[in-house]
Amino acid sequence: MTRTQVGGGGKGSGTGVDRSLAGLVGRAFGRLGRAGGLVFLLAGLALSGWGAYEGAYAAGWAGTKGTLTVKQCEVSYPNNASRSSRKNRRPIRCEGTFVSEDGVGRDANAAVQVRQRYSPGTELAVQQTEPPTADDATAAEYLQSGMDRAWRWFGAFFGGWVFTGLGVFCLVTGFAPFGQSRISFDAAWEAAGRGATRSAVVGVMGVALVGAGVSFLVSYFF
Repeated sequence: MTRTQVGGGGKGSGTGVDRSLAGLVGRAFGRLGRAGGLVFLLAGLALSGWGAYEGAYAAGWAGTKGTLTVKQCEVSYPNNASRSSRKNRRPIRCEGTFVSEDGVGRDANAAVQVRQRYSPGTELAVQQTEPPTADDATAAEYLQSGMDRAWRWFGAFFGGWVFTGLGVFCLVTGFAPFGQSRISFDAAWEAAGRGATRSAVVGVMGVALVGAGVSFLVSYFF
């Protein structure tokens, strides 16, 4: 009798430990899903913000429109660039004189990052994002403009919505799209349909995919 009681107590204890451990693992994966959702949400908002910022300048909607007459172009690597990035990416910095479209603004020390070298005398359409200051004449910042670049940045803006929609879905349901998830996709999708989450996610991601596709397609016609 004593052995049976001991054995039975041990089995019950083991089952309790297993359930407790399963509960801890489940809660951990639930938190992992929501943490991942927060990461996706923040990444989506950052990408959309970056795309909108760069796109507005590239389209000429923000900043001061003007022309930079190239004096010289050279490869410019960041000081902290790794050897692999130095090999695979060759950022070009073109220096020259900037003149605003209205002829009022002028900067003889203008410089802009571009994707290819240009010969001296080439006129580049640029946007001045920050004017030079009296203390530092080289403090001005410029971006190469053009609707082809603007549409590609708008594509990135819409692409950020995909991550935003996924982030909202994971935050609300606890679904983790990577690794082992405590909640299956079917269960999460069904739970999302009980409120406005599913409609919001489908709407946001639908607009995002269409917007990104159209933006990148249109960019090839400029």
